[in-house]
Amino acid sequence: MTEPVDLPALAENLLDVAKRAGADAADVIVVDAASTSVGVRAGQLEEAERAESLEYGLRVLVGPRQAIVSASDQRVATLAEVAERAVAMARLAPEDASLGLADTASLSAVRDASALDLVDPDPDPTAAELEEIARIAESHALAVEGVSQVQSASVGVMRKHVFLAASNGFVGSYSRSSHGLSAVAIAGEGLGMERDYFGESRIHRHDLPSAEEVGRMAGERAVERLGSRKPPTGAFPVLYDERVASSLVGHLLAAVNGTAISRGASWLRGSMGAEVLPSGMSVLEEPARPRIAGSRPFDGEGLPCIGGPIVDDGVLTRWLLDLGTARKLGLASTGNAARGVGGPPSPSPSNIALTPGRFSREDLIAQMGTGLFVTSMIGASINPNTGDYSRGASGFWVENGEITHPVSECTIAGNLNGMLKSLIAANDGRAHLSRVVPSLLVEGLTIAGA
Repeated sequence: MTEPVDLPALAENLLDVAKRAGADAADVIVVDAASTSVGVRAGQLEEAERAESLEYGLRVLVGPRQAIVSASDQRVATLAEVAERAVAMARLAPEDASLGLADTASLSAVRDASALDLVDPDPDPTAAELEEIARIAESHALAVEGVSQVQSASVGVMRKHVFLAASNGFVGSYSRSSHGLSAVAIAGEGLGMERDYFGESRIHRHDLPSAEEVGRMAGERAVERLGSRKPPTGAFPVLYDERVASSLVGHLLAAVNGTAISRGASWLRGSMGAEVLPSGMSVLEEPARPRIAGSRPFDGEGLPCIGGPIVDDGVLTRWLLDLGTARKLGLASTGNAARGVGGPPSPSPSNIALTPGRFSREDLIAQMGTGLFVTSMIGASINPNTGDYSRGASGFWVENGEITHPVSECTIAGNLNGMLKSLIAANDGRAHLSRVVPSLLVEGLTIAGA
C-alpha cells in the first residue's frame, strides 16, 4: 500500500469496460492488502517478510453464462483486455440458470464496517519491534524446564481493504486488521522429543496475550507431551479440547453448505427440520459481532448478512446459501456468499457460536471415566455422503476420571450423525474467536491405538 489506489474508480472502470465488451451484468472485487511477518529461531532472525498486493477479480455474465478473470495490473489497456477476455470466456461457458446478480431491492443497506470495529487504530509495530516480540516469546518458551528448543516464534500484522461493486448498483467496502503471535516448542531429546504450540490472532494488537504468556504456554504444552504412548484399542468416550472442538462444528457446517446440498453430496441432505444436535443445543451465526475476525457488513454478493440459528434447540433450521445455491434449491439466499478475486461467490459461514454447557472441562474429564482427551488432530477422512469419520489424534489418556499420561499415534473413528447427537458441551469457549465452541464430549468412539 505504498501508493494509495482509488479503489472506487478502479472498480467503476472495470464495470464500464465489461459493459462495453458485451457483458449483460458484472461485479468486481478489489483487495488491497499489506502484511509484515517476522520469525526468530535460536535467538537469531530466521525470516522477515513484507508483502503488498492489490488484486481484482472481474465476474461477467453473458446470459446464463459467467466467467471470472483476476489480475493486478491497473493500466487502462489491461482493464480492457481483462474485460474482453472474461466476456469471451463467458460466451464459451456452459449455461447455468442459477446465475445472476442480486435484485436491487434486496441489496444490503449497510455498505461499510464502521459499526464492527474491525481495524486497529494504533500504528503497526515496526519490523524491529516485531522481532523483539518474537524473541521474548522464544525466550519464555525456552525458560520452561524440559524444553530443549523452540522450533519457531513468529509474529505478524496484516491490513486489508476490500471493495465490492456490481452493475446492479451495489457499492460497498470495508477494512480489517489482524495481529498474530505464536510459538512452537520442542521438549525432550532424540526419539523422545515432543512438540506443541500456542498462538493467538486478534484484530487489535493490544487484545493479544503477552509474548511471555505465548512462549510459556507453548513450552508447558510441549513438556506435558513427554512420555507419550499409544492408547489401547476399543470403544471409549472422547473429549475434544476446546482448541480442536470447533472441527466437529466445522463438519456440520460443511454438511449444511448449499453447494453440498444442491449436489446431493451431504450426509445431512433431507434433514431439514430434523434433530441433528442434542435438545437444548444450538448453532448460532453472528456476522455482526464487533472486533471479531469473521464479521462482515455484507456478503460477497452485496446482500445483508442475516445470521441467526442454523441449528435451533437441536433442530436443523436452514442451509448456508448464496444466490446460486438458493436458486437451485428454490429458496432465498441466507446472505452467506463469500468471494475471492479468483472465483465466483460460494456459501460460507461467518462467526459461529455453539451453546455452552454447565460443566467445566475438568468436570467432563471426571465424568468420562476412561477415555481419550484430544488436544491435537492430524489428517481427516470424512465421507461427505455418509458422515463416516476418521482422524488421527493425540492428547491424554484418562483413567477413573483423571488424566494419567499423554498419548499419540492413534486414530478415532465414528459417524458424524451419531456423534453430533450425543455431544455434551463444556463452558470454556473463548469469546474472541470467530467460532466459539467449548470442549465437547462424545460417547463411544472407536479408538485404534496399541
